[in-house]
Amino acid sequence: MPFYVCQGEIPSKRHTVFKNDDGHIYYEELVSREGFSGIYSNYYHLRRPTKVKQVGSLKKIELQHAAKQHRHRHIFTSKIQTSGDILSARIPIFFNNDVIICVAAVNASMDYFYRNGMGDELMYIQSGSGKILSNLGNLECLPGDYIVIPRGIVWQIVPDETLKILVIDSAGPIETPIRYRNRFGQLLEHSPFCERDIKTPILQEPKDESGEFLIRTKTASGIQEYSYAHHPFDIIGWDGYYFPWSLNINEFEPIVGSIHQPPPVHQTFQAPGFVVCSFVPRLFDFHPDSIPAPYPHSNVDSDEIIYYSKGEFMSREGIQSESITHHPMGLPHGPQPGKYKNSIGKKRTDELAVMIDTFKPLKITESARSIDDSGYPLSWMD
Repeated sequence: MPFYVCQGEIPSKRHTVFKNDDGHIYYEELVSREGFSGIYSNYYHLRRPTKVKQVGSLKKIELQHAAKQHRHRHIFTSKIQTSGDILSARIPIFFNNDVIICVAAVNASMDYFYRNGMGDELMYIQSGSGKILSNLGNLECLPGDYIVIPRGIVWQIVPDETLKILVIDSAGPIETPIRYRNRFGQLLEHSPFCERDIKTPILQEPKDESGEFLIRTKTASGIQEYSYAHHPFDIIGWDGYYFPWSLNINEFEPIVGSIHQPPPVHQTFQAPGFVVCSFVPRLFDFHPDSIPAPYPHSNVDSDEIIYYSKGEFMSREGIQSESITHHPMGLPHGPQPGKYKNSIGKKRTDELAVMIDTFKPLKITESARSIDDSGYPLSWMD
């Protein structure tokens, strides 16, 4: 994140001796992006964070492309039977080399810790509540929350009730859009959200516990298990720009105009290979002859994914909450019959949806293909 956070106890100068009243020296850990030239944070541990007691098993991750046709798709993800913790419950729907898009119904806590060593994770909380517990502190999980967990953070998720989550597993860093930042990284005055809307983790009392602590780490080959000698949440203080954070979709201030605005005004996040946009309740266009529904358009350079959270989506028929539509590059799409004309004169929409535009073609998994609406590609016929 492009702002500085400091929590707990830290020394007045980095990379210097830092100890408690009994003379115990705390162990500093530097976590940095881009070969120590990107954003970073410094953590201060009670114990060495490098003490691996055992290297366990490796679980391979192999996603298979299940498509037999290139066409528009409507996936009824609410039909997927999923349960368990955040890893066992997640079901991949679409993927490419830049991103894996999953859904999950999380109803169990984790008896281990997780660290994604290959990319950032963005979770959209569709329903339910709970907490993210991390080595840098805790974050609440509430409906509408986007939760960004950068690569290398050690974390758990604890549901208070079943959490339905859209999970976006990115190979690269997930950031705020660069066009909404000034040269110092501050979000601009005309940005649809600002730093006040962003929640940062609250550091908890450090856990000085010895034993065997299982951390499952995502690697290039799969999920590798490591057993550590000390509890990973033993940090007494940290500071920097690198940490988990959250933004609720309802804090996104929509940008409207006299005529229909293009999708980039809804952009909320950027990552190498894709962007994420938020469609939120808003006033429609105010030109006397405006057509609020989007004009038919072609995704020449991107595949479009829309996850329908709640409300009535103005340009679609037959869409359910938790539905996902996929409009691949190479094909035009737009409002379904009647929606274009019927939008004229309407004043506002109550839709809530998350859009992911990828810059490389997406592949569909068998789990998604089996609940695809086979009639959707023909739904533009009168």
